[in-house]
Amino acid sequence: MRDLSAIVKAYDIRGTYPDQIDSATCEALGVGFAEFITSVEPDTTELMIAHDMRPSGPELVAAFTRGANRQGLSVANIGLASTDMMYFASGSEAKPGVMFTASHNPAQYNGIKVCRSGAAPIGQDTGLAQIRATAESYAAGAVDAAPEPGTARSLEKLDAFADHVRSFISTDGLRPLKVVADTANGMGGLVVPKVFEALPFDLEVMYAELDGTFPNHPADPIQIENLADLRARVVEVGADIGLAFDGDADRVFLVDETGEPVSGSLTTALLARVTLRKTPGARIIYNLICSDVVPEVIAENGGTALRSRVGHSFIKQLMAEEDAEFGGEHSAHYYFARNWRADSGLIAAVMVLSELSASGQTLSELLGPLKRYAASGEINTRVDDTGAVIERVARHYADAETDRLDGLTVRHDDWWFNLRPSNTEPLLRLNLEAADDAAVAAHVAAVKAVMMAA
Repeated sequence: MRDLSAIVKAYDIRGTYPDQIDSATCEALGVGFAEFITSVEPDTTELMIAHDMRPSGPELVAAFTRGANRQGLSVANIGLASTDMMYFASGSEAKPGVMFTASHNPAQYNGIKVCRSGAAPIGQDTGLAQIRATAESYAAGAVDAAPEPGTARSLEKLDAFADHVRSFISTDGLRPLKVVADTANGMGGLVVPKVFEALPFDLEVMYAELDGTFPNHPADPIQIENLADLRARVVEVGADIGLAFDGDADRVFLVDETGEPVSGSLTTALLARVTLRKTPGARIIYNLICSDVVPEVIAENGGTALRSRVGHSFIKQLMAEEDAEFGGEHSAHYYFARNWRADSGLIAAVMVLSELSASGQTLSELLGPLKRYAASGEINTRVDDTGAVIERVARHYADAETDRLDGLTVRHDDWWFNLRPSNTEPLLRLNLEAADDAAVAAHVAAVKAVMMAA
């Protein structure tokens, strides 16, 4: 078995195949997952499992299944799926879920996202550490098999998932908008056409072939260079909107009719407004690197804005604690209470399309009132000691309003920034927002000078 310390992350399991993650490792992790789940959900007899289009997926799923079966847990394999389709299976079947994917990572990677029954998140402190420890014990020969092994079966969920996504909107009166979706040879190539086949939109899918080698461009739409083909195609064909999905299709980025990318913050603000129209007074979660426009729009529309740390496990936990209706992250993860608080790029996409259709406006016109600030984007800087640098920056800005919810947030009257460490590398991630691009550039330069001071 491979070294699990290298691949068990804060929120999931991820590494390069086969040198970091292979069949033996996945069999051991199947043992660990089965032991964990049956300890916290003793009535569980079956889990849901799926994989994305990476060539190593079926082999690793089979190995994980052997491990789970060995410990008496049965497995229902839904086959090729997006991550949000796996969450739907977990939620609709009220069973734990396992998704083999490395999301937006390059072709040599694979990984595992896991959840408890009802798509409840599992992170480092809520199960991943225990799963890892049991897997290591199994590799050392210290885990007994269950008296009765589990079984394996196949289960079809695509049609039901598509119906579930469409249930978030009314199809009455939808305009036949021209939509271009770049699925980047990822799982969007399977799920997007299935959802759209019963909607009156004119859909064109770019790079729809499922190919985990990503022959056209990386399936990482947060990097603007990976949006180039979609932006050009939207303008070329006169589309109303472009949709860019990541590899496992749980995130979606928007491109407006002029080819301009739309930030995750603006999409969060738009979806928050739609949510509050349907559910007046709702609580809505946003992470602390979202633009100030998000809490402003929530307040303007009568909702309660709740600020969260970055990361799906924190968002989902806070949604459960606060009975929140919706949550959004600047990274284009969007969470819905009626989706078992799980994130879904497709649900977000159809809700935006419904709002755009009803507005009678272009997307740039619809978003115009939300474009209030300029942002730096996430700037990563490698440093020797992340903690020491954060403390130096905190001392420098001691006269400002600060908090430590996630790293360091410093707020002035007309600008703010967050500086937080990476979970896996000696990097600091800087996000800064100000009134305009010139102010952003000046403040970024000032903060970075403090960060790099000897």
